[in-house]
Amino acid sequence: MKSFFLIMMLVLAPLAVTAGEAQPMVEDPVLEKRVMALSAELRCLVCQNQSLADSHAELAADLRREVRDLMKEGKSDAEVVDYLVARYGDFVRYRPPVKSTTALLWFGPLILAVTGAVALFVSLARRRKRIADAALTDEQRKRAAALLNGGVNEEAGETKA
Repeated sequence: MKSFFLIMMLVLAPLAVTAGEAQPMVEDPVLEKRVMALSAELRCLVCQNQSLADSHAELAADLRREVRDLMKEGKSDAEVVDYLVARYGDFVRYRPPVKSTTALLWFGPLILAVTGAVALFVSLARRRKRIADAALTDEQRKRAAALLNGGVNEEAGETKA
C-alpha cells in the first residue's frame, strides 16, 4: 500500500510544478466587471478567434492588465478602445467600424452571396436554353417510344426478345 502512494506521489509531483500562481483577489469588483465587459468586445491578437476575456495567452493577460490600468486612471471605455486601436489597429475590435479599410470585411459576404445567386441564375438559364435547343425530332420520338414500350426497332429490323 505504501508503494502505491509512493508511485502516485512520483506520478503527480510534476503536475504540482505546472500549477500556476493564485491570482490576487479583485480589489474593485465594479472595475473588474467593467474590464471583463470591455475585454469581451476586444479580440485577442494571438488567438484571433477569442476575445481578450476568454483567452489564456500571455499577450491577452497583458492587454487585460493594460485595460485595467487605463480604467484605474479614469479613462472611459471609448478612450481605452481608442488607445488599443491606435496601437494595434481596428483588428483588435470584434466589430470594427465601417470605413474604407474595413468595407470588404463588412460587405464581402453580401457581395459573394449576390455573385453566387447571379451565377446560379445565369447557369440555369443557359441550361434551360440548351435543353430547349436539343428538342427531339418526330423520328427520334417514335424510336424512343418504341424502345421504352419494348416494341420493334424498325431501323435495325430487330424484334423484342
